[in-house]
Order: sequence, then C-alpha cells, then structure tokens
Amino acid sequence: MNRSHYSTDVSDKQWALLAPLFRLAQGGRTGRPRKYSQREMLNAVFYIVRTGCQWRNLPNDLPPYGAVWMQFCRWREDGTLDKVHDALRAKARKKAGRKEAPSAVILDSQSVKTTEKGGQEDMTPARK
Repeated sequence: MNRSHYSTDVSDKQWALLAPLFRLAQGGRTGRPRKYSQREMLNAVFYIVRTGCQWRNLPNDLPPYGAVWMQFCRWREDGTLDKVHDALRAKARKKAGRKEAPSAVILDSQSVKTTEKGGQEDMTPARK
C-alpha cells in the first residue's frame, strides 16, 4: 500500500532494533494472517502520540483506528510497550555515553497545605 510518509514513521534502522520485540510478543500465534503489519500499527501509534490527534482522526492511509486501538491495548497488556521503552531508553543512554540502566532516580513530590482549622465544625459557620 502506497501512503504518505509521516515524520513519526519508524525508520528502517529503528525497525531493525524494535522488530525482534514485536516478534517475541506474537509468541506461537496461529490463525488468520495479519491484515496490517506490526510496523504500520506502530507507525499509527507513534502518529497519535506525536500529533495528539484522537484515535478516530487517524489519517485514512494508516490502518483503521479500531485495529490500531486493539493492537495498542494488546501491546500494553502483554508488556511489549514497556520492552520497547526500555530498549529505546538503553540505546539513547548508550549513545550519550552513559550506562544502559540508570543507577539513581529522582522522585518529586508536592505537599498540599490544608486549612489550619480543624475539622468540619471549624469550616462551617455556627447557626444561631
């Protein structure tokens, strides 16, 4: 299928890194052959993530949103998206000259002040 090229499409080099993760996710899958390739499904998910469009507003030259949504849910549930994230993070860290796995983590929290009054009685004016 000839379609427009989007800036969010996975390059051949990127797909070479990610393809094994998607083959592992398929396991011993049998049955009807796939109508859309895993790469095209991933391109559609990346398009949504990058552009912020709604699922129903995917361009017509990408797979239908219903098929993409279902595949996204499967990848989320079986851990494929976590594996993709981990592989890309490790590659980016290695390219930056760092260890593949982070050795420290920074947690940020925020405290919310509450009223200095105590309880419901102090918040509601008394009736006379």
